[in-house]
Amino acid sequence: MTAGQQIHAWRPQVPGVTEVFHARFTEHAYPMHVHDVWTLLLVDDGAVRYDLDRHPHGTPADTVTLLPPHVPHNGSPATAHGFRKRVLYLDLTQLGPELVGPAVDRPELADALLRRRVGRLHTALAAPGDELEAESRLALIRERLHAHLRPRLTATGPVPDQGLAHRLRELLDARLLQGLTLDEAAALLHAHPAHLVRAFSGAFGIAPHQYLTTLRVGRARHLLLDGLPPGEVAAAAGFYDQSHLNRHFKKVVGTTPGRYARTGAPGRRPGPRPRRPRPVPGRRAGAVRSRWRRPALCRGGDAARSPW
Repeated sequence: MTAGQQIHAWRPQVPGVTEVFHARFTEHAYPMHVHDVWTLLLVDDGAVRYDLDRHPHGTPADTVTLLPPHVPHNGSPATAHGFRKRVLYLDLTQLGPELVGPAVDRPELADALLRRRVGRLHTALAAPGDELEAESRLALIRERLHAHLRPRLTATGPVPDQGLAHRLRELLDARLLQGLTLDEAAALLHAHPAHLVRAFSGAFGIAPHQYLTTLRVGRARHLLLDGLPPGEVAAAAGFYDQSHLNRHFKKVVGTTPGRYARTGAPGRRPGPRPRRPRPVPGRRAGAVRSRWRRPALCRGGDAARSPW
């Protein structure tokens, strides 16, 4: 892991929250990518600059950032010492699709009460057994987000046909694991391959292959937090092989699948390694050392597999 980089991710047993992600980055820059869920972001130290729907944004102090699903964005440190963030990924039941437009227009919400509530929800989610408190706090946050976003809704006419780009997105969603070639997509949608790419990139600001890859990375994150070994995740998430998964996972998330999975182990929290106890006065040094002697099974060929 890069020096100065810290990552911790887990999935709480709280409906509506698909993942909690805490991280500190000093150098990592997120490429353009999408999520299939809502992203609720707090930056606790430093600042992030990012593009959302091809418009530049930042994370001013004491704000809450809400990024809608399926809208391309990137992110990089805005200061020399990087940034520290806490993220909640909320599923699509928490906020309706009619709120995507208002969220794109103004993703930064200057609301001290909302920020405190989101921070307290993070605290509740970190303590097993506090699920009821977390669900209550989430309900208040959802209500507050609706209050911010709904006033900016405007009356519109009938929703037009989704168009070629939206049909391609639906096809990519349906073929997440097996994938498809551009020629297959063109044949299924009765469009020229080059026109498909232009239509999709023009509508969503991200190429079709980037969209599919970032959704697969999102699936890999879910599988890793479910406890599936990294060696099995590549095929289960639609990647060609383990190397393919590692390359794209590190590019999007900032760490390898193995390290990411270890941060989400049940009951695991970052902390210092335990120290050996100091010898007790009057006790032979050899008696103290014997308490820390490695078991016989850890010697020889088994040493590489020992947790010590």
